[in-house]
Amino acid sequence: MCRFLAQHMDARVKRAVFIDRDGVINVNRPNNVTSWDEFIFEVGSLDALARLSATDFYLIVVSNQSAIGRGQISQATVETIHAQMRQAIERGGGRIDRVYYCPHAPEEKCSCRKPSPEMLLRGGAELGVALQESFFVGDWIDDVRAARNAGATPLLVRTGRGERALEEMQKVNMPPPRVFANLAEAVEWILTQTSDAPENKET
Repeated sequence: MCRFLAQHMDARVKRAVFIDRDGVINVNRPNNVTSWDEFIFEVGSLDALARLSATDFYLIVVSNQSAIGRGQISQATVETIHAQMRQAIERGGGRIDRVYYCPHAPEEKCSCRKPSPEMLLRGGAELGVALQESFFVGDWIDDVRAARNAGATPLLVRTGRGERALEEMQKVNMPPPRVFANLAEAVEWILTQTSDAPENKET
């Protein structure tokens, strides 16, 4: 009986917005971001994160960081960059609840690198998030695949590698998700959605 009551007291579904890092939150660099000095926020991304932070969405960064596996940057430096990123976001009125990243190079064929859904599944399990009520904002075809593999709704931005992603999807006859100019526009759309409006979800 107590268990039944506890479940009903916490009846609100927990949701998340998963967000790719490079090309969505910060400007993508061809040779990867290897220091905080190279980390430049995309226009409007700080304000967008602040707006999302005022909601009950968990905000989770999910990023492939193959520069570690390639020896371009140490894992400790990536951790420092993420700590500084979170501090800057907090100063802007936002928050990041979790940061998950894959440190492996593609040739290592790990289980966590996107398009694998592993990092999204981990976030869902650790935070009790309903992935089918969650979103993943990315700029690459693997972000879209990871979202779909996890059961979340993918949203693609045109910043970073977004335009190239659309070309790649067309080549392989892959249906594109909803497309937005940048994170700010994607967040604006997310904030208009409700969990009981199925017509607004990707079909």
